[in-house]
Amino acid sequence: MIKEVIVVEGKKDAEAVLRAADAQCIITYGYTLPYAVIEQIRRAKDQRGVIILTDPDYAGEQIRRRINRLVPGCKHAFLTSEEATAHNDIGVERASTETIYNALSRVRTENYINRTEFTCEDLTKHGLVGQGGAAEKRNQVGKILGIGYANAKQFLRRLNMYGVTREEFYKALNE
Repeated sequence: MIKEVIVVEGKKDAEAVLRAADAQCIITYGYTLPYAVIEQIRRAKDQRGVIILTDPDYAGEQIRRRINRLVPGCKHAFLTSEEATAHNDIGVERASTETIYNALSRVRTENYINRTEFTCEDLTKHGLVGQGGAAEKRNQVGKILGIGYANAKQFLRRLNMYGVTREEFYKALNE
């Protein structure tokens, strides 16, 4: 049983999460995020904690950011595009039960302290930016670290924001 409430975009996403874990879900029904849904997320965060698991696409990222801004202190779980794509469609509902379970087991909490453990130099030094194959390498490292895929700027932000340690980073690079 997952203690936190999982926030997803749609009904089918919730069904997929419930196949993967014994959990409770809140459905946003897209980007609109009515006041009642935000209040439901706030109550859940205060009482049990919240894990945001949105689709790995532009709309999903926008929903994640909006919830995070309106209800600070939520936890985050990420799926990569390849994990959540089937039949030319992307979404949490397209991911396998095992993939969803794994994403929920690698939850990250946003750190609101201005942390600069990692810099652009780290990304360059380890081939995560400015080289052929850098995007794929970021995708794989992000998957291992549980911070999802992002462009170089966003990837750097996530490394620092989600409190990734040097040890975790190097271990992920070696994998």
